[in-house]
Amino acid sequence: MGIFDLFKSKEELKNSPWLTIESTENLDKVVEESKHTKVAIFKHSTSCFISKMVLKNFETDLNKHAPEGYKFYYLDLLRFRPISNQIAEQFMIRHESPQIIVLENGVAIYKASHENINLELLP
Repeated sequence: MGIFDLFKSKEELKNSPWLTIESTENLDKVVEESKHTKVAIFKHSTSCFISKMVLKNFETDLNKHAPEGYKFYYLDLLRFRPISNQIAEQFMIRHESPQIIVLENGVAIYKASHENINLELLP
């Protein structure tokens, strides 16, 4: 099942591959965490059909064969748009949705959006 199924609650997300970003403090911790392990942030618009399809496909691949050495974070753009704006500004990456950004050592080392989001392409 995908992250969209019944618009999962926080309780349901506990059993999914995703950790969530819900505050600027969370984002700061994620950036710090990237100094120890690669971090992928999936920025998703819950109102966009394309974003839903891309997330569902990515999540299916992730559940089948998640790469080691990564932590995966989910950002709901409709609820937390200021955080998305901060990511765009902090890492000098134009906002897109859906979008995946990989952080390592506190910097963005990879980004992809829309149909270019593919688990196999992550560095």
